[in-house]
Amino acid sequence: MRERAPRVLGLMTGTSVDGIDAALLELPGWPAVGKGIAMGHPPQLSGPAPRLKVLEHVHTPFTDDLRAALLRACRNDAATSDLTQLHFRLGEALAGAAAELSADADLIASHGQTVFHIPRVDSSHGWHTRSTLQIGEAACIAERTGKPVIADFRPADLVAGGQAAPLVPFADRIMYAESGVRRSVHNLGGISNLSYLPGLSEAGVVAFDTGPANALIDEAASRSGLRYDEGGRMAQSGTVDAGLVDAWMQGAYLTLPPPKSTGREHWNLNMLRGWEHLSTADLSATVTAFSARSIVDAYTRFVLPLGLDEVVVAGGGAYNPLLMRLLRGGLDPVPVLTFEDLGWNSCAREAAAFAVLGYYAYQGWRNTLPRTTGARHAVIAGKLSRPWLGEQDPEPAPVDQT
Repeated sequence: MRERAPRVLGLMTGTSVDGIDAALLELPGWPAVGKGIAMGHPPQLSGPAPRLKVLEHVHTPFTDDLRAALLRACRNDAATSDLTQLHFRLGEALAGAAAELSADADLIASHGQTVFHIPRVDSSHGWHTRSTLQIGEAACIAERTGKPVIADFRPADLVAGGQAAPLVPFADRIMYAESGVRRSVHNLGGISNLSYLPGLSEAGVVAFDTGPANALIDEAASRSGLRYDEGGRMAQSGTVDAGLVDAWMQGAYLTLPPPKSTGREHWNLNMLRGWEHLSTADLSATVTAFSARSIVDAYTRFVLPLGLDEVVVAGGGAYNPLLMRLLRGGLDPVPVLTFEDLGWNSCAREAAAFAVLGYYAYQGWRNTLPRTTGARHAVIAGKLSRPWLGEQDPEPAPVDQT
């Protein structure tokens, strides 16, 4: 009887802090979960993209109070006791989001919620130690689902000298790289990041966080009690303050060469200056223009000189017509497509990516690209939480006390 293809459930809570994406990924032709170590290395890439199949995708929105608590943690406004409770509270929420799809999974991979990310020392902000923190206790997921869980992916790369981000490009190459196509897979989440894939080889992959995407746009919308600027309508009703955009574009991060990574701890309204006099509509218009311009500038500096055939966009920003129009105008004549234009699922992209990373970790295979994170070497990123399956523990061996 032919063995069923392995299935891994990926769980993702991103920098938009809007909810949990659960994607059940099937890996046709790949070794069963737990049987890869004997092979020594994974199969070689072949065939059209995407090579792996998203069977199902479910989005579970955060409740208003959980989202507010997570945003407080991201803003450094959570007490230690609050953060401790939030770690387990989110773990239970992740377990709940996994419940619908976990029965068909052999393994679960959970990214968790990044609440603070310090890839570079910055004494001006009191950041003296390179560090990163993702919360959402994996033991909660393992206990509730009865499945092994790989989580906490970022620390291994950080201690190997990397920035612990971006990690998704490793999976992007496996899923979306194509021979003879110079493609950028771009995510417009809270933070904007790209994976430049110049064919199947990993040697030419370039990946980094360009800066903000939806983080500032969502924060501006929250001034009117909204979670986000649906359809970019608020921004379209306002006027861009071009002088502010010019001033913000002088920020040091935007000119840093890759590898580089960033997060909400840097891209929030408290870290910017000069917007306080703007109406909410004008602020929305201005931060949308800034996000788009910073992305176009990143391509102009670091990607277009390499040669680029197309940009394929995933994430919530792909549904913002104004942001997409600004990107298309700034990158013309390079086509800017969405995942849906190609028949792919943009909402499942990052959850599916961490399913790939979790599968590799469980198999004992390295799952990072040092050239995209700046690490000294590749690592096996992720930690394993095993479920209790009801077996009786064996009798302990007697201790030789001689």
